[in-house]
Amino acid sequence: MKDYALQLAAGRSGHNEKLNFLREYLQAYILRILFEDGFFDSAAFVGGTALRFLYRIPRFSEDLDFSAVGEKPYPFAAGMERLKRELEVSGYDVSARINDRRTVRYGLIGFGGIMFEAGISPHPRQKLSIKVEIDTRPPAGAKTAVRIGGLHFPLAYRAHDLPSLFAGKLCALLCRRYTKGRDFFDLGWYLSRWPDLSPNFELLRNGLRQAGAKEPFPSEADWRNRIAGVVEQADWAEVRRDAAPFLERPADLEIFTRENILRMLNG
Repeated sequence: MKDYALQLAAGRSGHNEKLNFLREYLQAYILRILFEDGFFDSAAFVGGTALRFLYRIPRFSEDLDFSAVGEKPYPFAAGMERLKRELEVSGYDVSARINDRRTVRYGLIGFGGIMFEAGISPHPRQKLSIKVEIDTRPPAGAKTAVRIGGLHFPLAYRAHDLPSLFAGKLCALLCRRYTKGRDFFDLGWYLSRWPDLSPNFELLRNGLRQAGAKEPFPSEADWRNRIAGVVEQADWAEVRRDAAPFLERPADLEIFTRENILRMLNG
């Protein structure tokens, strides 16, 4: 498995491309291990990486984000230790920093030496880290579905459905206190691919309430205007700086501009 990961990186050119494809393969392998451990019985795939693996959004992502579902919680700390052992058996030098005492639990999985071996970093000790994070008290109202798909390994993922994923993205745009360019790229991609898509409003309202946002919350009649206000005020130099390293085609930033996203929002 490790040899294949290194071959995959070797077939790419440039620092960002090598890093993105190597990280994505490791994400896929982690997802396979989690699936075989029964993780998706208790968790739904969410966030940007879910968009990448399930809907092929043309940008890469850093972390693996999940939302707890069902009545039986996943034994997170023990599961992260099992994940670490499985990765070690496959030849990786792995460290794991685990925190299961917070509402949002995480395991930070560090792959030692692999960036040096892949020719990405000149530093033999530099780690490539992937965070596995699960919200154990997510806002109510999400709808989930099981989708067959994935990258590198075919898997059956329990994930938020598309309106619920979209609600999560809009909640991030409305609540984030800094400019994250990938949010705006994702928004443009949603609007271009599904121009008539509406968010899961129950989940959106509950997410905003949980984040401490003040009412009135966006409605079916005005959500586009509310998001347009965020797009107008964003620092678009920062949008480009943040998003560009993660894009399959950095030239897509010439498509998903402030002006074009506003045109799509205004119909």
